[in-house]
Amino acid sequence: MKICVVTDDNSGFTPEQAKELGIYMIRMPIIIDGVVYFQNNNITEDEFYDKLNKNFDVKTSQPSPGEVLNMWNKLLEEYDQIIHINMSSGLSESCHSAMMLSEDFKDKVFVVDNHRISVTLKRSIHDALNLINKGLDGAEIKKILEDTKGDSAIFIMVDTLKYLKKGGRITPAGAALGSTLHIKPVLSINGGKLDAYAKCLGAKKAKKTLIDAAEKALKTKFKDVNISDLEFAIAYTHNLEEAKEYATEVATYFNIPLDKILIDPLSLSVATHIGPGSLAIAISKIIK
Repeated sequence: MKICVVTDDNSGFTPEQAKELGIYMIRMPIIIDGVVYFQNNNITEDEFYDKLNKNFDVKTSQPSPGEVLNMWNKLLEEYDQIIHINMSSGLSESCHSAMMLSEDFKDKVFVVDNHRISVTLKRSIHDALNLINKGLDGAEIKKILEDTKGDSAIFIMVDTLKYLKKGGRITPAGAALGSTLHIKPVLSINGGKLDAYAKCLGAKKAKKTLIDAAEKALKTKFKDVNISDLEFAIAYTHNLEEAKEYATEVATYFNIPLDKILIDPLSLSVATHIGPGSLAIAISKIIK
């Protein structure tokens, strides 16, 4: 059986990486002052953050149903089944929309909702490809990915809650952290949604809190997992050098080779809702 994987650009794959892996990407629209942009297409990262910092009206939207259907129909001319892995349904309606569309593609298209985003979503894509290579079919892969949706953790420091409040992408408890001067909110993703974790005085304290949160996850959620079976990642928004320095700090603290830590930018679609200057630690169990 010939099976392919479709995801959206919130997974963080560049077009070149997607082509190399043989996966297919759905573009997530970014609307700036009424003009539609797509990452890696008609706007650069620097242009995007410049508009965001200058308080342009920046919004995100779902991909059109027609674009999704056209891709599926075209791929099914070549493949027997499609594994479609969206960003978490808790953060976007695009997953629910894909599920509804897939009702007309029974046993052909399997939409996965395993509450992943960014670097953890990227890990899911690699897991799906490995499962395909093992000879599993679409239904089996969907079940495994959804049964293991709890096998990841993300903790994120944002510079301000301004963008999350604007987009409504945070729970009331998270919004209650406030945006007092020098307070750096630390959030977690639980059940696919952003929630409050801690509020820290300054970035240094927030970065230490991220490490403490990751250490706690290792002692609880991942207590029976060998560290070699976990993928660590640092995600960031427009602060690559800071992310590299932080990855070195994380590698030293957890005694992990630096080259085993993924350092990845968050997609522009995600950055719309959290703003520049964010850092995140993510841990995902690798499906073998």
